[in-house]
Amino acid sequence: MAVATRRESGPFALKDTGRLIAETQGGDEGSLKRAVGALDLTALGVGAVIGTGIFVVIGEGIVLAGPAVILSFVLAAVTCVFSA
Repeated sequence: MAVATRRESGPFALKDTGRLIAETQGGDEGSLKRAVGALDLTALGVGAVIGTGIFVVIGEGIVLAGPAVILSFVLAAVTCVFSA
């Protein structure tokens, strides 16, 4: 039976608990490392507005749209762009 190796990067990365504790002990006591900048927060906000807008508008308009659901998605996207 093969022994599983620890991956250092990727979606299934694994780290030792000792290494995680050592990384948290490096800075000031109780401080957090800044990982998200202004551009990241802006992109997250725009994505949330567009995503929520598309689903809300489609949810309300799908009863009237019928087979024209694709056109409804396009109109909802345009509406969200203007609101963002």
